[in-house]
Amino acid sequence: MDNSIVVEPPGRRTHRRHSAEFKAQVILACRQPGVSVAAVALSNSLNANMLRRWVLDAERTGAMAGSVQGSVAATSSLPAFVAVQMASAPAASPEPDIHIELRRGPTTIVMRWPPNLAGACATWLREMLR
Repeated sequence: MDNSIVVEPPGRRTHRRHSAEFKAQVILACRQPGVSVAAVALSNSLNANMLRRWVLDAERTGAMAGSVQGSVAATSSLPAFVAVQMASAPAASPEPDIHIELRRGPTTIVMRWPPNLAGACATWLREMLR
């Protein structure tokens, strides 16, 4: 006796069609710095994997060239390049000294060595621990 139940899909699945201008706008939004493809897809009710494929296809084929890019560029008022003045780097802080503290019973020895004499510090420590 067969107890399996087969559920038929409720109807034929339809695919939405998007205009070239809409695709160009969401692709341009994905290319903005700090914007995630998933966030753009979610805000436009799109599947993130599909939108990522659109972005990759546009990069491969150069689909952003021509009239589609012109229509999107007209809506964007961002300049192509913005010069940013960089602040000068702060002066490098000196390296901290090598700090060694040895304890044997009630006696404690504290030594500080300049980092540029690390080899001499290693030699002294090796002799001290013999």
